[in-house]
Amino acid sequence: MSPELEGFKQILRHHAEKKPDALALWGDEQRLDYATLYAEVVYRQQRLSEERVSVVALALENGPNALLWDLAALFEGLTCLTLPPFFSPAQRHHCLEQSQAELVIADTDQATELTTAGYTQVGEFWRRSFSGTTRMPQGTAKLTFTSGTTGTPKGVCLSADSLLRVARELDLASRATESRHHLALLPLAILLENLGCYAALYAGATLSLPSQKKLGIQGASGVDIPRLLGTLAERRPESLILVPQLLLLLVNAAELGAFNASTLRFAAVGGAKVSVELLRRAQRIGLPVFEGYGLSECASVVCLNHPGANRLGSVGKPLPHVKVRLAEDGEVLIGGAPMLGYLGEAPEATGWWHSGDLGEFDAEGYLYLNGRKKHQFVTSFGRNVNPEWVEAELTQRSHIAQAFVYGEAMPRNHALLWPHKPDCTDEEITAAVAQANENLPDYAQVHQWTRLEQPFTPANGLLTANGRPRREAILERYRHQLISSVYPEVSAS
Repeated sequence: MSPELEGFKQILRHHAEKKPDALALWGDEQRLDYATLYAEVVYRQQRLSEERVSVVALALENGPNALLWDLAALFEGLTCLTLPPFFSPAQRHHCLEQSQAELVIADTDQATELTTAGYTQVGEFWRRSFSGTTRMPQGTAKLTFTSGTTGTPKGVCLSADSLLRVARELDLASRATESRHHLALLPLAILLENLGCYAALYAGATLSLPSQKKLGIQGASGVDIPRLLGTLAERRPESLILVPQLLLLLVNAAELGAFNASTLRFAAVGGAKVSVELLRRAQRIGLPVFEGYGLSECASVVCLNHPGANRLGSVGKPLPHVKVRLAEDGEVLIGGAPMLGYLGEAPEATGWWHSGDLGEFDAEGYLYLNGRKKHQFVTSFGRNVNPEWVEAELTQRSHIAQAFVYGEAMPRNHALLWPHKPDCTDEEITAAVAQANENLPDYAQVHQWTRLEQPFTPANGLLTANGRPRREAILERYRHQLISSVYPEVSAS
């Protein structure tokens, strides 16, 4: 066991000895103190040792049970794969096949899917044998699959040391706020939330792990807002990890008096571009939001704002264990936090990781992101525009739920828009576009827009499983509308 891993286990043992009765895990109904948490992890670690496997997959709802098995696999030195609930059955099957997971721990609703995948239930475990050599890099503690831009997820292999370094830095970044209760809003299969849970345990805090059902979160993007707000009001967490759309939801609710942000001390937000206007709105209602940036290939968090070092609009300064520099074209390069490699591929060469993101530093070392390098388009006036920047301005305000912006070689930028509510009027959308344009230079503004007849979804192939637009697929389907609106002669020909 590495010093980093041994140190984490010693911290949990210390909490169990020094404050055995302190509430550690709080599920839908179940509550475990720190003494019970540590004893359960040790017991489950022994259970896994007896199974003599190397790869364990978890197909479990958020809750104490899921985290206890996760920790047991970590300390036993096994590779742990947590299957995202928002993946399709075909994607989950792909993950199991690629990882050669010999043992799966799953909720009862996964039985049919696992049987179809060739697994047999033995007690509380699902077992399957694989032939052939493993393609897993040695030392892989966590296997996380990114949905990427295609339907086939890609496995990122990470060591325990790289994971725990990030978890410790998250703990240190939020320590000044003295947050004593973290609530996991995102599925544990999302690496950022998984590490946020570790950070809460480093701090000896209470970790709320309500199921996604109790939170009212369905799939990658569905939210039952009253249920979510009710759970937050009941639990009164002091820290959260948010994606931009959840931040928007909470800000909207707080502005309407439906959400009390007074108990929150630290809310990290990341995963996609966050508009400065949304961050300002959060500040005005007293929501302590700190934007960050990271990649699965770099064990999640690379940069993070935090109390005492917060610059609105930036993603913060690099964490102490990583190095960040810019290539000549502005691409963000990351060193010091390498993954072990992609599953089934040759190990990555040591050095700098090319993030694919464009960025710039200010004089004090804060990093500002300007979108994805490959998504940038050039207008007919020669102006470079990253559509994600514009789309963030559109979707992180009232009325607009989804946006796709295009302007390659065109004099005017065109947006495809889907509203939050079916009864949203065109006038309301027009007003929302105008508000977004106020924060954009002329060359990046939306000059024309089309109201979509249906949203982008994984089912229609226009959205990845984790909620990112499939840009090439959208462009292929709507190219005629995007171009003909600017060049009418195209539709007439």
